[in-house]
Amino acid sequence: MKQLIKGGTLVDAQGEYQQDLLIDKGKIADIGASLPVAVDTEVIDAKGLYVMPGGIDVHTHFDIDTGIARSCDDFFSGTRAAACGGTTCVVDHMGFGPRGCSLHHQLDVYHGYASDKAVIDYSFHGVIQHVDDAVLAEMDDMVHQQGISSFKLYLTYGYKLDDNQVLRALQQLRQVGALATVHPENDAAIAMRRAELLAAGKKSAIYHAVSRPIACEAEAISRMINLAQLAGNAPLYIVHLTNGLGLDYIRLAKQAGQPVWVETCLQYLLLDERCYHREDALKYILSPPLRTRSERDKLWLGIADNSIDTTASDHCTFPYQQRVAMAKDDFSRCPNGLPGVENRLLLLFSEGVMSGRITPSRFVDLTSTKPARLFGLWPQKGSLQLGADADLVLIDPYRTTTIRHEHLHDNSDYSPYEGFVCQGALAMTLSRGNLVAKDGKFVGQAGQGRFVPRQPFNQALLHMDHYSDRPNKVVPPLTDKVEPGIEWG
Repeated sequence: MKQLIKGGTLVDAQGEYQQDLLIDKGKIADIGASLPVAVDTEVIDAKGLYVMPGGIDVHTHFDIDTGIARSCDDFFSGTRAAACGGTTCVVDHMGFGPRGCSLHHQLDVYHGYASDKAVIDYSFHGVIQHVDDAVLAEMDDMVHQQGISSFKLYLTYGYKLDDNQVLRALQQLRQVGALATVHPENDAAIAMRRAELLAAGKKSAIYHAVSRPIACEAEAISRMINLAQLAGNAPLYIVHLTNGLGLDYIRLAKQAGQPVWVETCLQYLLLDERCYHREDALKYILSPPLRTRSERDKLWLGIADNSIDTTASDHCTFPYQQRVAMAKDDFSRCPNGLPGVENRLLLLFSEGVMSGRITPSRFVDLTSTKPARLFGLWPQKGSLQLGADADLVLIDPYRTTTIRHEHLHDNSDYSPYEGFVCQGALAMTLSRGNLVAKDGKFVGQAGQGRFVPRQPFNQALLHMDHYSDRPNKVVPPLTDKVEPGIEWG
């Protein structure tokens, strides 16, 4: 049966439209004012609602083993929470595999994790935990045959890469048409500061933040920008930005024409360092850590002036009770990460759109369209073009929602946003035309989500004048073939 969404305000990355939207066989089939209702059509009344492309969260960690703990959300509970939060596609950062394993090894493992559990569509970022000739040779197949067109590099943790490995990886990723994403922190500085703090008996949660100051993150951002330039202007994506100094380095690179993009997360926009002085401070341990209120304000300025390109959740969930059992007396033993995939869209809608900081179109660009363009999902995802997947979220701006973990759908035992009052409510989430969430209730099915092979990175798609978002554009027929990307000078 076809579905006709009537009476709503359609919003894409370029504007708002008082138009109806017709869904046929999971695709957007027609858009127009006062579309007629056929006999075989279900009508969805969207009067007073925004109708937007579903959220795309390009930074989640489902089913990840960090070495000291395993996250409590798998691809069922994680994508269930995402769907109930208006997200219709995730690109998950795969965890590390056995030492010396191939790139394909972890891809096979994660296909097994997700294939019969995900309730919305998904893809994966490749993970580079060492660099040698064999790993470099794998990259072409990963991009052009497996549909994995982005790869994660870590500058800290157990499989951190040194500058030589980073340069080799960046050069090859550029050649095969992939986007390098990086966790930027100076590992040596963090290790030294952490050792000093622990030796001095400074083990409470606030010292997690003290051990990983802004300079450690900003230095690594600057270094990665320079290494990417040395690698022939390899395209670079900075994950989970927390501070203004790092943003300044990124702004300079953008102004110089370097292909650099940056993501921040809602926790860095809404929470701050004061959380580490709470009795339940272990709930807020993540890396990089929460910063001061002034740094939070600098990120909002980056949202406002378009310096920040995307928002994500970095959802990586370890229950509070587990954190206490492992790290009550020592912050360094606490597994890192926060839940948030279900709250991302509504919090940004409330604090961004309804507070007047950003427009509804900027909201769509931050949460859906720009992620789709950067990560090879456009225009199948993140758009309202004819022929695109009917991945949609309907938001009621006139209702309010109070965040309570008891109403959420992840497997954690808390929410860092407990008690936040949001101006707005999520009315409905559609994944390829299938209703997966309605009024805060999950109505989808495990295994309903599909793996989406992503196209190679294509910088041209990031320029609005190269590819209009207007609804009357028609998405080309989609195939399983992954086409080559473009070359960068």
